[in-house]
Amino acid sequence: MVSKFTRAGVALAALAAAAGGAYAEGEWSGNVALTTDYVWRGVSQSNEDFAIQGGFDYSNGMFYAGTWASNIDFSDEPEDANLELDLYGGLAGETESGISWDVGFIYYSYPDTEEADYDFVELQGALGYTFTSGVSVGGAVYWDPDNENIYVEGSAGYSFTDSFSMDASVGNYSFDAGGDYTNWSLGGTYSLPVGIDVDLRYWDTDGDDIYGSIAEERVVLTLAKSL
Repeated sequence: MVSKFTRAGVALAALAAAAGGAYAEGEWSGNVALTTDYVWRGVSQSNEDFAIQGGFDYSNGMFYAGTWASNIDFSDEPEDANLELDLYGGLAGETESGISWDVGFIYYSYPDTEEADYDFVELQGALGYTFTSGVSVGGAVYWDPDNENIYVEGSAGYSFTDSFSMDASVGNYSFDAGGDYTNWSLGGTYSLPVGIDVDLRYWDTDGDDIYGSIAEERVVLTLAKSL
């Protein structure tokens, strides 16, 4: 079996090969965040507890790549997974008519687990458009080819000012092995003058009868800063 660390190294090497020698010409950025609950697709990944998150991104023309990490808590004794480390890359751009597009992959890894193989890869495609009124809409599809799971999401948002915006999303997670559920969210983000984004968001799903309290409704506060 190929180890998680080896697969992560292969993914990084692939990103480097795709970018070629142009890395020095691109742009690097970073981000860090503190959240009251790491919620992913409506379900808590931190057992309804605080999480510290952060990552780095590289972009060069249409090409982008990055890595992101967060502490987690799956209550999965004896594995006791504590870290999620994601690697991603792809191509993104905008058509002459103003439609944004994005195609790429995300590799989700859990490097501190020994026996369980939680790692998986998703291929993703997304489209978006912002109207002259300021309303933006978007949709995305994520496909896990190994497990044959599909996640489909639609979203809409509006920027009231340069500092304050609101958005809503609805997504459906379809699993080949069963356990499908739908989630939805509504939230607002305010950018403080000191460069910190404050996000307050309501989450809920119809999967609490399957996944228990981690899939119940909740309000999450996140403080984030770009580096």
